[in-house]
Amino acid sequence: MNKYVKYGLIVVLVLGALWAAAFFIKSNSKGAITYDTKKPFIASIEKKTVATGKVIPQEEVEIKPQITGIIDKILLKEGEDVKAGDLIAVIKVVPNEQALNSAQGRVRNAEASLANIQIEYDRNKKLYDRGVISNQDFNNLQLRYDQAVVELENSRTDYRIIRLGSAGGANSANTNIRATVNGTILEIPVEVGDQVIQSNNFNDGTTIATIADLKTMIFEGKVDEGEVGKLKIGMPLEISLGAIENQKLEAKLKFIAPKGIEEAGAVQFKIEGDVALNDSIFIRAGYSANASLVLEKKDSIMVIPEALLQFDKENDKPYVEVATGDQKFERRDIEIGISDGVNVEIISGLTEEDEVKVWNKTEPIKRGEDEEEAES
Repeated sequence: MNKYVKYGLIVVLVLGALWAAAFFIKSNSKGAITYDTKKPFIASIEKKTVATGKVIPQEEVEIKPQITGIIDKILLKEGEDVKAGDLIAVIKVVPNEQALNSAQGRVRNAEASLANIQIEYDRNKKLYDRGVISNQDFNNLQLRYDQAVVELENSRTDYRIIRLGSAGGANSANTNIRATVNGTILEIPVEVGDQVIQSNNFNDGTTIATIADLKTMIFEGKVDEGEVGKLKIGMPLEISLGAIENQKLEAKLKFIAPKGIEEAGAVQFKIEGDVALNDSIFIRAGYSANASLVLEKKDSIMVIPEALLQFDKENDKPYVEVATGDQKFERRDIEIGISDGVNVEIISGLTEEDEVKVWNKTEPIKRGEDEEEAES
């Protein structure tokens, strides 16, 4: 009895071991992976770059005072259209006490000099009329008298300028700030009561207003040093405005900076392009914008998806795997051209009939799983 039990247990153990081994092998079998393939096809490729920047007026004119004082009136507002000569603001002069006192002293001296020469002139005029003094002596005295009159007038004019800001009438006063060009007032950075400084050789002066022609706009942006060498004056630009959706403007590249500026470790070059405005869209100065530039374009060329490429680890040369049979592939070295980030040009190494392996599928299909699903 013990003998049969013993043999029975051995048989059970052997069968159990065989079943466990078969289950383990089956559960850990990955099966053969089935790869998809794609054929090269004919398409066009545009290699583009995008420059970020803004749309601004081609010229902005800053209106500055010719005299120091305080803003007394502001007659126009930002956004209003102006013509050259329109009055924008009026300045109230605050005279410098030292300069004013000096001007007053000059007037008094001129009046005293004129009074003195007037007495001498009147006396000698009578003598000249009676023929007592010569013509030459009287002419010299006449010259001195005329110079004294001119000096008094000049001193009084200087005094009026210092005290009032103008030697003449209100229309020609330096206290009147007028537009110098036609355009739109972009900004008035001062308010009534603000003190302003005149523009001179040593000081830029206070800006009273900024005027620009919004009908002539340019795109100003920057491109990376790796792409600036491919740009050419006259290239077309496609401008997209951040503030206006689904609207694009055309432009032409007119300027490429000869010197780059380093920003965040990268060298950037400034570019400018003339923007063709659309009358149906009002473009405000300073809108953020992106300019798309076509660096290179090829039509009707053979391409494949760039994701099919593989690269040799040793020399970084591109290659693909081409089907030679049912799920059999061989390596094929290829030469590639331009790419738009999605498709890449095939210069040599492939034909339109070749089937290229899709090697980088995130979830490859297992042949064993397909068979199980088909059976079920």
